[in-house]
Amino acid sequence: MAKKGKSRKKKRDEALEAKTASTPAANEDAGPGAPSKMNRKVYEGEMARLQGELVAMQEWVRATGARVLIVFEGRDTAGKGGTIKRITERVSPRVFRVVALTAPTERERSQMYIQRYIRHFPSAGEVVIFDRSWYNRAGVERVMGFCTPEETGRFLDQVPGVEKAMVESGIILLKYWLEVSPDEQTRRLKSRIHDPRKVWKLSAMDLKSYGRWYDYSRARDAMFEASDTAWAPWFVANTDDKKRGRLNIISHLLSQIPYEPLALDDAKLPRRQTPGGYVDPGLPLRHIPTPF
Repeated sequence: MAKKGKSRKKKRDEALEAKTASTPAANEDAGPGAPSKMNRKVYEGEMARLQGELVAMQEWVRATGARVLIVFEGRDTAGKGGTIKRITERVSPRVFRVVALTAPTERERSQMYIQRYIRHFPSAGEVVIFDRSWYNRAGVERVMGFCTPEETGRFLDQVPGVEKAMVESGIILLKYWLEVSPDEQTRRLKSRIHDPRKVWKLSAMDLKSYGRWYDYSRARDAMFEASDTAWAPWFVANTDDKKRGRLNIISHLLSQIPYEPLALDDAKLPRRQTPGGYVDPGLPLRHIPTPF
């Protein structure tokens, strides 16, 4: 059954790829070696299809009791939040949970490092998405001096074993690193300074981190070398083009989950009851203003 389900998915994917390739608006020449900017109409159509597949995956997770854990890491401004938003905006919050932890409390600092993350791991029938994760210790904490080199080294030594235990317990673990170029990162950070919708995204830590591009590169490389394992590999996505990046990540995510679209019952609305003597009492309700 699973094999048959994957075959149906593959046929749908191939058909849509052929359709997209034949759409001129999606393939205008953007210069040598540079991918074109994706046409918004094509992007929205692709996203709608993938979000439908995410719902099918959700129903499989709920029916089978699967446990899925997805980690998103990457450069500042690489698009983690936007990608997570697109993944979760059409699915049930009772199945998909997003975890974005703040700085640890004094009590949490006294605990085993991984402890405050474990409590958020998925139960049966759940998909948990970490918007940054335990890999803070290999990235921002290392670069910004929030932990010692010895603590980072110990973390990198231990994390493959912890993740192996997670996978062996039955958790489907996916780890994504979102990469953005220096010039694109600069453009996005500058846009946050003057956009009232984005100022909350520009923290003092972002500004301090901006000048340490190569320190973060070294930290990323050490993290990959230590924790890119057969049981929990890293998957890297370039997100200079946010639209393409989101579509690529979601399509890859779906390919990593062994879900099979479930047969849905044909829904039919029942006949609505008659008033049965009901009369609107005309209560003095407070309606909101309607300026639009």
